[in-house]
Order: sequence, then structure tokens, then C-alpha cells
Amino acid sequence: MQGPLEERDRALVHALQIAPRATWTEIGRTLGVGPATAAARWERLHEQGVAWMSAYPTGTAEDLHLAFVEVDVEAPLRHAVREALCRDPRAVSVEETAGDPDLFLTVMVPDQGALSRLVLDDLPRIPGVSGCRTHVASRVHWEGSRWRLDALDARQQARLRPSAPDPGPPGHPRRGRMNRDAPLVEALCQDGRRSAAEIARRLDRSPATVRRQAARLLSSGHLSLRCELAQPHSGWPLVCTWFARVPGGEIARTVRSLTTHPQLRLCVSTVSGSNLLFTFWARNPEDLGRLESVLEERLPAMTLTRRVLTLRTRKRMGWILDGSGRSTGEVVTPDPTLVA
Repeated sequence: MQGPLEERDRALVHALQIAPRATWTEIGRTLGVGPATAAARWERLHEQGVAWMSAYPTGTAEDLHLAFVEVDVEAPLRHAVREALCRDPRAVSVEETAGDPDLFLTVMVPDQGALSRLVLDDLPRIPGVSGCRTHVASRVHWEGSRWRLDALDARQQARLRPSAPDPGPPGHPRRGRMNRDAPLVEALCQDGRRSAAEIARRLDRSPATVRRQAARLLSSGHLSLRCELAQPHSGWPLVCTWFARVPGGEIARTVRSLTTHPQLRLCVSTVSGSNLLFTFWARNPEDLGRLESVLEERLPAMTLTRRVLTLRTRKRMGWILDGSGRSTGEVVTPDPTLVA
């Protein structure tokens, strides 16, 4: 399979973006196919590494420390450094860029001490790492679980919303800690579509208990599910991250404007020289150029300071990807203490 997905598969992925753990009966009814057909299509996409369901910790800056780390690497050791970071559960995403930096990491750790150990102690000890710069997130305005393919009509989308988790907006306060859910978190991180019956067998719990605990976990804001799609098959094969400076009084208006763009994947406030970081997916380099011009015209208070163009994503929210951006099926589970 090469290029963008055919329409029926785009519709399936969109449905799972809205309601990641909806039953195949609910998905099939929305798409106008039988549950067995819907399940078989998903299994094919999943086996080919084209689509998968990831789970990852979410919350406010008080719950976990989210940071973006630019890593400079000596060219002969780039592969070894990339592989080492892909195996590190603290680096939940690893991107290879067009240079300056060489690698771009999304990092999730439980506290400031863990972040300091990573960037001040552990990263410099990796042979080949020559420097790094860290941008600590202070608030998440938008993230990938809210990105949609827009393949379903309004009626179909409305039909699925009752089955969708409702964790609230990004960055909202989480509703209480749940100290016994680390095994459940790990099971969902390895496959967010894993059935309650299969998880129950693994954890020696009843399916009813697993369904109740999973629903509570997802609605608490501790964990998000995201139906992922390999970049070449999305229709938006390019990834670009911008750093920007925005006056404090203009942040809210700037974020509202950015979130009107369907290509937006990430938008966070940061504590660094640039106070806003956002990522867009694009169809081609011209698309990126047009987008940047539109942003500069519509948001004159925002100053774009730098851009980072991703050439390959080798790890996305714990899932190891191959050179073409497809899932290999291997997952490096984030630290369960971020959730449990």
C-alpha cells in the first residue's frame, strides 16, 4: 500500500479517531458495513503498520513534565544516538530533522528532577551527543488526539460521539489519582484497541471490571487514546514545527486562530526564549510556505523565530516506526507512574 488511503479506510480511521474504543458494531453501523468487515479492515491496516492505536499520559504541568528537546549529534553516530533514544521511555517521540537540530524529542517525565537528569546528566553521556536545548511546556492547547482526517459527514460524526471518551480540553486538571492502574495503563499503551476480555485475561480481572476501570481512566484525563496513521498515507506527508514569540495578551487569540487550521497537530505554550511551539502537517513544501504566509498575515502580533522540518519520525508516542513512518508493532511503554 502506497500513498493516501482509499476513502473507506479513511472513514474507518476517522471513526476510530473520534471513538477509539467503540465496538465494531458501533463502528460498522456508522460506516454502513458489518462489524466483521470493519474489524477485518482495521486488522489489515494494523498488520501493515499503516494505522495503530496509541495510549499515552496526559494532564497539566502539575501532573507530568512535558518538554521538547533539540539534540545535536555528530554525524557518524547519528544512527546509534537515535536508536538509544528510541529505547528510552522518557523520549515518547523521536524525529529526525533536516538539521539544527539533528533530532527532536518529545519528552514526558514525572517531575523536574527527572527532566534535569535526562537533559543534564543522561543525554550528554550518550556517545555522539554534542549538545541539546530544552523547551519546557507550560500548557498544552492542542495535541494529536484532536487531529481528524475529516472523512465522515456531520451525521456520522454525531453518531459516534456518545461512544467517545470525554477527558475535557487539553491541559485540564486531572480528576484524582488512581494508584492501582499501572498494569491497565501498560496494556492499553501496547494496544489501545485491546479488548476488555483480553486485558482481563492478562490482568486476572473480570471483563466487566476492566471495562469500568478503562472507562474511568480515560474519562479522568490521566490517559489519552489516539488512532495514528503512518505519515505517507495521511495525505499530509510533511511535518514542520515552528517556534514563536507572542505577547502574553495575544496568546488566547493566537491559539484560537491556529486551531482553525485542520493541519494543526500540536500547540503548546513553552518556557523558553520562544513562548509558543506548534506543529503542522502539510502536503508539500509549497503548502508550508503558503501556511507560513497566512499565519504572518493573520497574526501580526506573533513573531516566528525558528522552524524545524521533520524528515522522518522514528518513534511516535511510544510506537517504534520504520523508515517509511509505518508502525513496526513494537512499543516502548511510557513510564506508568506518569499515570498511576
